[in-house]
Amino acid sequence: MNETIFMIHGMWGGAWHWGNYKNLLEKEGCRCVTTTLRFHDMDPQGTPDPRLGTTSLLDYAEDLEREIKQLGVKPIVMGHSMGGLLAQILGSRGLAKALVLLTPASPAGIISLRPSVIKSFWSVQTKWGFWKKPIRQTFKEAVYSMLYLLPPDEQREVYDKFV
Repeated sequence: MNETIFMIHGMWGGAWHWGNYKNLLEKEGCRCVTTTLRFHDMDPQGTPDPRLGTTSLLDYAEDLEREIKQLGVKPIVMGHSMGGLLAQILGSRGLAKALVLLTPASPAGIISLRPSVIKSFWSVQTKWGFWKKPIRQTFKEAVYSMLYLLPPDEQREVYDKFV
């Protein structure tokens, strides 16, 4: 196969997010490159860098573009959630051979506000200044929105890695 796959995690994640996919795809002969977005490389129990709350999608896209250009090949870009939206930005810049989008976040102009989304992010949306400081979901919200198919012990293990 010998494809290079560049993997971008979503909000609250890190390169760890891709462990299972990376193992599977590398067994198939792919070169997998996982990245950790700016300010996401921290102790999940620590205090986040306040710049995490003001770093924009375009800031992340610039960082990722630099990483991709250092690969020496045009990769398949794979992104989850916010990483899926970032993958689309990179694809629009001609930096991807192909895109794999796993539940990508909606771009500007697409209204995706549904009752399930409100329930998933209620604690975040109801904190003043959420748009400019780091905040994460409650465990209950994370289970409802993302972790519900995992066994309970794995739900806690994954949630405890969120930044």
